[in-house]
Amino acid sequence: MSDPVTPQDPTVTTFAVDTIIKSSYAHYIIFGCAIFACAWAGWCSFMVSKIEVKAEDIKASAEAEEISGGDDCKIGDKLKLPTTSEECYAKMIETNVYIKSGARTFLRKEYTYLAIFCALFGVLLLCTVDMPWKEGNLPVPYTMISFLIGAGTSMLAGFLGMEIATTANVKVTYLCNISRDEGFKAAFNGGQVLGFGLVGLALIFLEIIIISFKPSVMEPLGAEAEQKAIQDQVRMLFELVSGYGLGGSTVALFGRVGGGIYTKAADVGADLAGKVQSDLPEDSPLNPGTIADNVGDNVGDIAGMGADLFGSLAESTCAALVVSSTSWPLLTTPDAVYFPLMVTSLGIVASFVCV
Repeated sequence: MSDPVTPQDPTVTTFAVDTIIKSSYAHYIIFGCAIFACAWAGWCSFMVSKIEVKAEDIKASAEAEEISGGDDCKIGDKLKLPTTSEECYAKMIETNVYIKSGARTFLRKEYTYLAIFCALFGVLLLCTVDMPWKEGNLPVPYTMISFLIGAGTSMLAGFLGMEIATTANVKVTYLCNISRDEGFKAAFNGGQVLGFGLVGLALIFLEIIIISFKPSVMEPLGAEAEQKAIQDQVRMLFELVSGYGLGGSTVALFGRVGGGIYTKAADVGADLAGKVQSDLPEDSPLNPGTIADNVGDNVGDIAGMGADLFGSLAESTCAALVVSSTSWPLLTTPDAVYFPLMVTSLGIVASFVCV
């Protein structure tokens, strides 16, 4: 039996492993932009949170008194709209509390069942993909770990979006009653929290996963190895990292579909009960179903959309990394393989400057 080929064999070309997927400035750009995005999201959240809703500044509409006491209105006697600043303030706070508590209750239930599913799916990945007990496989279940991190980050993105939306809703309504310009600024700041925070969190966790996984995945190659062996190992690294996108997409599926079903059911139910059965106008205060409808808008269009956007960003970036492992020039050129993450990072700066 012949001796195995050694790096000193002149017929074999070997390459230094530590020069593969090397970063000279990419990590600084990615981490810097991601941290800036999270910091800006935190600042926008602070700007929204410090808005105080004051009863004395609310302008009660003169039409409310006419509608509430109008004899010609079918529901005039029952529709007791607030006619003073104090009544408007109390009704705004009461409605916001109902919507916020309803959205939190829904997400708590949804995320409880989703966490159980993700845990079971993680065990499935452990037994079918990672299999650390099998000889020749890596001793750590990296795919399962990246999947759970992606799922957790996606849940966090959806929850943050729902929290800032339900907090900003009543404050935007209050400011629009005083000045539409101020109301628009508050709504814009509330929207930036999810937009910048989502991208920042996605980049930070993805970068940490790559940096953490790389040493142990590339270690079996030693100091030098052949081109094919290096490419196979790098492809394995990014395939393990792709569990991050799978976790985000899994949560996005449940969040988007579950929230969408809820909001549509609430919308249709409120319309059927209000318009058809009781002849009430759209979003009438006499129809309790409008609260469920507004809760559905938050958990479906905001929390679900946040998880969906995160899943799309994570899985598209992971797919680009897997494809890049097939190109030897990309692997040997410093920072080249991190191009998809740098594009997203610079997009943060471009969005901040342009918007």
